[in-house]
Amino acid sequence: IPDARHEPRDASGRFSVITFLLLVTSVASVALVSWWMFPRATADRHIATTVADFPAPQLQPDPRRDWQSFHTAEMQHLTTYGWIDKAHGIAHIPIAQAMQDIASQGIPGWPAAPATPKP
Repeated sequence: IPDARHEPRDASGRFSVITFLLLVTSVASVALVSWWMFPRATADRHIATTVADFPAPQLQPDPRRDWQSFHTAEMQHLTTYGWIDKAHGIAHIPIAQAMQDIASQGIPGWPAAPATPKP
C-alpha cells in the first residue's frame, strides 16, 4: 500500500489564487453595483409623520370571576322565561320546559317515525 500524500495534479497553487481573486472581484462587483443602484440606501432619514398611539391592551384581571359572571348570566338566560323581541312576540323559555314540550307534542312539521308492525 503506498503512503498517503498530496496529489499535486488535483489543484495547483495558481488555481487557488485565481479562484480567490475571482471571488473577491465578484463580491466587490456586486457591492459596487448595489451601491450604484441604491445610492441613498445607507442615508439616515427621519420619517416626518407621527405614529398613531394605539390603546393599551385590555387585560383580563380576574378570568375566574369573569367566567363565573358569564356562566351565571348564561344559566339565568337558559333557565328562565324572558322576551327576545317583545314587539314581535318572540320569547325564550327554560330548556327543561322546551324539552318537555318537544317530548310531549313533537316538533311541528317534523316527519313522524314509521309505525312498527306488532308481532
